[in-house]
Amino acid sequence: MSTAPAAVDPFVLGLPKAELHLHIEGTLEPELKFALAQRNGITLEHATAEEVRASYAFDSLASFLTVYYDSMKVLQGAEDFYDLAMAYLRKAASQNVRYAEIFFDPQAHTSRGVPFANVVGGLRRALVDARRELGVHAELIMCFLRDFTAEHAMSTLMESLPYKDWILGVGLDSDERGNPPAKFAAVFARARQEGYLLTMHCDIDQDNTHEHIRQAMEDIGVDRVDHGTNALERPELVASLKDRGLGLTCCPISNDWVTGSTKVSDIAALLDDGVKVTLNSDDPAYFGGYVAENYQRFADESGRGREALVQLARNSFEVSWLTGREREHYLAEVDAYAAEG
Repeated sequence: MSTAPAAVDPFVLGLPKAELHLHIEGTLEPELKFALAQRNGITLEHATAEEVRASYAFDSLASFLTVYYDSMKVLQGAEDFYDLAMAYLRKAASQNVRYAEIFFDPQAHTSRGVPFANVVGGLRRALVDARRELGVHAELIMCFLRDFTAEHAMSTLMESLPYKDWILGVGLDSDERGNPPAKFAAVFARARQEGYLLTMHCDIDQDNTHEHIRQAMEDIGVDRVDHGTNALERPELVASLKDRGLGLTCCPISNDWVTGSTKVSDIAALLDDGVKVTLNSDDPAYFGGYVAENYQRFADESGRGREALVQLARNSFEVSWLTGREREHYLAEVDAYAAEG
């Protein structure tokens, strides 16, 4: 089992956490990518894992997404999705992630001919095995690709319904430019009717970001906002987040890759103002840091001590989609750990 680098403080590593913003396709480490390519008879552009990592030079969300989607071609059979999820869940267990809500992008696979059943079936089996073998409880959030049509999103929603007992909620990700939340209003309204919880990406420093955050909260009625740190720039958005009790799933290390700033100071300011911010790893195989590394980056850049880290961990369970009894169980774990530390 892999462990976090020595640079991560043991207190950070052992702190019980929930991870709420994690794209399972973004956990595809180069070594596994090569193994799956060999399994499926696919020739890759690069010859070694080191060459793959050296090729990661993102300067925007769009430049990242180009590489991200190209890498998915090695994911074909249910076993591939099982191996992908289990690799992440083993890493999560090593960083004391007790609960995870995992994004997956079915359209990125069905649009290239991979059956929906392969995707959700492989992921679900990994979640069941991880809970039994690793003690990590995880659930799935199905994301729609916002640069596809709303009609495609609706058809994907319909395709998911036979599996909805395995899917906790729906989200919205991919390239935000010209693809506001309002584009998918009907899809999300139907998803809510079907019993899904709702979240949406409002990526950092995007065009019309403040209006997108407002649409997600007020027009769509999401249960959580992914990223969303730009809300700090508009007091009315901060007030709305607090009034609605909505959490933000922030990702410092990935922020730094695609915007040139971790936004740690903004996250800390939101935390101080009582917004339920959380720390997460987003696409850790590409950005070089899992959730513990994101906590450490926050601690290092903000200068905040253990009290703030404990509050962030508590926030992660408080804004999760756990049931009340399960949430209280994990919060008690956090409090007990903090008391011992």
